[in-house]
Amino acid sequence: MKLFLLSIVFFTNQFVIAQSGIEQHFKIYNTKTKQIVTPEQIAIDCNNADVIFFGEEHNDSAGHYLETAIFKALFDQYGSKLALSMEMFETDCQLVLNEYLAGFIAESRFIKEARAWNNYKDYKPTVEFAKENKLAVIAANTPRRYVSMVSSTGMESLQGLPKASKKYLPPLPYDTLAGRYYEKFSEFMGGGSPGTNNPRIYYSQSLWDAGMSYSIYKYWKKNKDKKIFHLVGRFHSDEKLGTAAQLQKRNARIKIINISSFSDSSFANPDPMAIGWDKFKHLGDYIIITDPNLKKTF
Repeated sequence: MKLFLLSIVFFTNQFVIAQSGIEQHFKIYNTKTKQIVTPEQIAIDCNNADVIFFGEEHNDSAGHYLETAIFKALFDQYGSKLALSMEMFETDCQLVLNEYLAGFIAESRFIKEARAWNNYKDYKPTVEFAKENKLAVIAANTPRRYVSMVSSTGMESLQGLPKASKKYLPPLPYDTLAGRYYEKFSEFMGGGSPGTNNPRIYYSQSLWDAGMSYSIYKYWKKNKDKKIFHLVGRFHSDEKLGTAAQLQKRNARIKIINISSFSDSSFANPDPMAIGWDKFKHLGDYIIITDPNLKKTF
C-alpha cells in the first residue's frame, strides 16, 4: 500500500511539472555527438562515469528543474548505485544531514542546523528524492569560516587549527591550481580589482574547490561502484577546471562528465541547432541553455 501511494505521489508530481511547461525553457546539447538530447539520454551516457558535475547558475529555475530530472533519470538507470553530492552543504554539517535523511529530525531543524542556503527550496526536490530512495547525500563544501580565514590571514593560518577542525578540511597544504583556472578567476574578478591583486582571495576560492574535490574523492574511494552526482556553481566545474581538476589530481582514473547549465539570449533562436553551440562546447560534455526570460528563483 505504501509503495502504491508513493507511486501516486510521484506520478502526480511529474504531471504537475509537465503541466508547468518548464520543459519548453531549456535545450540540452551533447558536445560530442552534436545532438540535442534529453535527461534520460544523459543518464544512459553516464554508464562509464564515476562523477557527474552539474554546473548551475544558483537562481536558474530551469537549471534546478533539470538537476532533479537528471538525478531521477540516473536513478532509473542505476538504482541504488547513486549518490548526491552538494556544494550547498558544508562538511561539518554531514551529521545533521544524515540525521535528516534517516528521519531522526524535522526538516525545520535540519534547515537551521545544517545552515541550508536561503534558496534551499530550489534543492529540496533533489534532496527529498534522495531521502525517499535512501541515497547518500554528501555535504561537500569547506566550511565558510575556514574560507574566510584564508581570505583574511592566508592559507598558512589553517595549519594552526586544532586536529578536530582539520578533519573538515582537505589535506594541507592544498593545491591552488595555477594556469587557466587562475586566468578565469582574474577575468571574473575584473582584472585589476582588489581580489586579483590579493592572492589570498584566489587561495580562498581554491579551498572551496580542494574541499569539494576531497569530499567527493573520499566517498568514491569507499564506494567505487556508485556514481556521484555533484551540484555546484558552474564556475567550479566549467572546462573541467576548479573542483573537477582538483578531483582528477587526486586520482586521474576517476571518470568525469560535466554539465554546464546557464541562461543565454541565444535560447530565443527558433532553430536549436543554430544557437552557435560551438562557442560553448569547451565548457562541458553537455551544455544546457535555459530561457533568460524565465523567472529566477531569487
